[in-house]
Amino acid sequence: MSAARTPVEMAWFSALCDDDYEFLGVPDPKLLSSFDHCRNIVLTADRYGFDNVLLPSGYQLGIDNTAFAAGMAPLTNDIRFLLAVRMGELVVPQVARQMATLDQMMNGRLTINIISSDLPGETLDSEPRYRRSTETMYVLRELLDGRSVDFHGDHLDVTVDPPRISTVSGRSPLFYFGGLSPAARECAAAAADVFLMWPNTTDKVLEVKADMDARAAEKGRQLRYGWRSHVIVRETEDEARAAADRLLSRLDAETGKQIRKKSLDSGSAGVAAQTALRDGSDDDGYAERHLWTGVGRARSGAGAAIVGDPDQVLGKINELADAGIDAFVLSGYPHAAECDLFARYVLPEINHGRLEFEPSPINVA
Repeated sequence: MSAARTPVEMAWFSALCDDDYEFLGVPDPKLLSSFDHCRNIVLTADRYGFDNVLLPSGYQLGIDNTAFAAGMAPLTNDIRFLLAVRMGELVVPQVARQMATLDQMMNGRLTINIISSDLPGETLDSEPRYRRSTETMYVLRELLDGRSVDFHGDHLDVTVDPPRISTVSGRSPLFYFGGLSPAARECAAAAADVFLMWPNTTDKVLEVKADMDARAAEKGRQLRYGWRSHVIVRETEDEARAAADRLLSRLDAETGKQIRKKSLDSGSAGVAAQTALRDGSDDDGYAERHLWTGVGRARSGAGAAIVGDPDQVLGKINELADAGIDAFVLSGYPHAAECDLFARYVLPEINHGRLEFEPSPINVA
């Protein structure tokens, strides 16, 4: 193997939203979200030297991620937490105080995954929903950077001083954000730091990146880019493909459909793109030789996995890094077991570290 050619951030995923299986679509009581189970995934990723871990947010599914992050802060030393925060769920000054407190508990290890899907019990059209997110991100960034806010927008009307408590650095954590609709892209271009893409063919990744670069430049900003997918790595390609087949071996179509419908973002443009990727794959579910779309048959959101032997998986990561991807958020089933495999077979060959940069000012105009 050869090392990745550019430094990238490598993150894992803790299944806080009941998304952990040995066989997709077959619930296993031992793998349902609980503090103990999700703690084990995070501690595994921390022990192996991953740079970050995504803590997703759900309403009907799993456990509360903010409470979980607070409980995990004193149990970890090095790994960052990529905490999913749903825009509009809490008043922004309270979110700022909450995030600053968490960052202190983590000694500066907090990053934020901005979520713009509907709130529980609410349906809002795409344009106003993402406009609300843009305004929220602006006010949150101002407060976490220690500045007073006098903002009067379409969704927020806020005149407030920053909370006394601040992050360890005195600056806002980085904002990671994903979404493919026109409104989502405009929101990301205006306010995000890292634009997360769900898996697709590399030509599609480059197409989206070019569009987002242009949108951000129009607003006087720059974006970094991330990739969120699953991974299945084994000693040989045949073993990896067999593991993928086994993962789906007990799934029926109706169960998969019902699982996909549970997510609050199941009707989003991003999910539609994952469906299109799956519909265009070959009979074995491969959109490319090492990009398998079978995972999307039993989950909403990121619906494909990098599948192959260690050299092949590393090669795909190198290919994406060369295309401009700075951050990878990976997962696998079961999550702790696949974390162990990826950490042993691939992670030591990757030149990785925390993503650090000076974010562009948010353009809320």
